[in-house]
Amino acid sequence: MSVHTTVVFTDLFGSTGVFEVLGNARATQAVTQVTTWVAHIVELHEGRVVKMLGDGVLALFEKSPSAINAVVEMQRGHQHLMMKIPPAKRMPLRIGVASGDVEIVEGDCYGDAVNVASRLSDLSGPHQIWANSAALKGADEAPGVRFRILGPISIRGRVEPCTVYKVEWQNDVTSDFLTLQADLDPLFDAGNTDALGGQVELTWLGIKKTFKSFELPIHIGRVRDVEFVVNDPRVSRTHARIDWRNGSVMLVDVSSYGSWLRFSGGGADILLRREECVLHGCGEIALGSSFNDLSAPTVQFSVS
Repeated sequence: MSVHTTVVFTDLFGSTGVFEVLGNARATQAVTQVTTWVAHIVELHEGRVVKMLGDGVLALFEKSPSAINAVVEMQRGHQHLMMKIPPAKRMPLRIGVASGDVEIVEGDCYGDAVNVASRLSDLSGPHQIWANSAALKGADEAPGVRFRILGPISIRGRVEPCTVYKVEWQNDVTSDFLTLQADLDPLFDAGNTDALGGQVELTWLGIKKTFKSFELPIHIGRVRDVEFVVNDPRVSRTHARIDWRNGSVMLVDVSSYGSWLRFSGGGADILLRREECVLHGCGEIALGSSFNDLSAPTVQFSVS
């Protein structure tokens, strides 16, 4: 059966590290408590939980506004819950939302909207909600909520890029509340940032360069005329580009063999093959070969 619906994917970022800290039994209990609570929020907003995905939830909503209201409530409620938890045990939510045609088969769902919502959840950062433009049709910016366009983003398996928005939900919270999101990088110096408010630091084999947002875009590759040179045969001549787009630092793969992205704090590795992703916090970028290859040319990044 084919239906037009809104798909929501939620994922707990950093759950792998929590399993290391708490052990399997206690971590499983903590994850289950959160996913059960997320499922309850879905049902309160007239959505339907399709299935639990370990540390995530897949849900469908008949009405897009209901889906947007639900995911905003999830982020706000979950953030308040984390205020009572030590930093090492926190698991922020990241959420992808997409509207489109979906095939329902024996209670499960398949289709482009499912794939897009899953991919947006993977590409978004902790505490974030990313949605395709179709998911915002009919939805209003409620108090403290703003829809900020990130632009067209390539999604694996799709010919056409997807226009993506970030649903900002934190405008009505206090500064104390916001400071719980993450610890400040001890290397961060507010005096070194530009008026746009962002910079990215790249490191490879002792080579370290910092690029302020007004200096972007810059390119990573093995030829001498790019801004950040990684001299390895697995790296394309121009392998990746780092853009400043609507207040976000974007990594864009333009290579022959792809880039792998790993964020500090947990989460699955992300493969970008002619795709892009928002860079946030700290992590690593493997160029032309996955992290499974211990000799892969790997660039460390830090965004502040």
